[in-house]
Amino acid sequence: MIRGRLLKRLTARLRWFYRDIDTPPILDPDRYFPAYRDLETRAEALRAEALAVFAAHPDVPRFHDILATQARISASDGKNWRMFMVKSFGYTIRDNAAQTPVLARFLAAHPEVTTAALSYLDPGKHIPRHRGPFRGILRYHLCLYAPDCGTDRAPWLAVDDVTIPYQEGAGLLWDDTFAHEVLNPGPNPRIALLLDVRRPVTRLTHRALFRLMMAGGWLHSLRKARLMRVGARG
Repeated sequence: MIRGRLLKRLTARLRWFYRDIDTPPILDPDRYFPAYRDLETRAEALRAEALAVFAAHPDVPRFHDILATQARISASDGKNWRMFMVKSFGYTIRDNAAQTPVLARFLAAHPEVTTAALSYLDPGKHIPRHRGPFRGILRYHLCLYAPDCGTDRAPWLAVDDVTIPYQEGAGLLWDDTFAHEVLNPGPNPRIALLLDVRRPVTRLTHRALFRLMMAGGWLHSLRKARLMRVGARG
């Protein structure tokens, strides 16, 4: 309980530092992440890599196995939300990157991407409504595999009460400090590429806080590296 209160205070303080940023929930990728065009041209190759990873490794760790503070949204319904981490707060998980060479080449060319993961949702998985704590990053999703797209059981993402159905090969950039949730109601899994992208800022306090957050996340990623290395655990 004490830890929960401290986390809420930290989250409130992080949001306070970025209170002067006034951008909408859904963002223009041409302005904030122009590299998305390069990424989306590789969607088919990325899809093939993602399917190969999850076919070979059904034991990819769940999100709350990597980050215990996410148990409320990751372990909420008995369905799995698995995360194949390739980069975490600037730390590259080399064994995983070797299994996704197309993604690895993109990340090497675009250091503004601080975190990259293949996000796998079980059929029926619901990620409850929640908000991210840190406005120093922007969140990008590229849907790679969702056989139920176009049906009445299509997976969807809702950001600030706007529901966006997933479409294979289509991406979305948004500010995850706005309330958002995900549902995969159909009988098939949904796989998306999840990226955290450094928000372009000019204020020195914003830049300093970003570096501080990245340093803390990098150290946590180093401690969790063996767990995140899929196929190398044991």
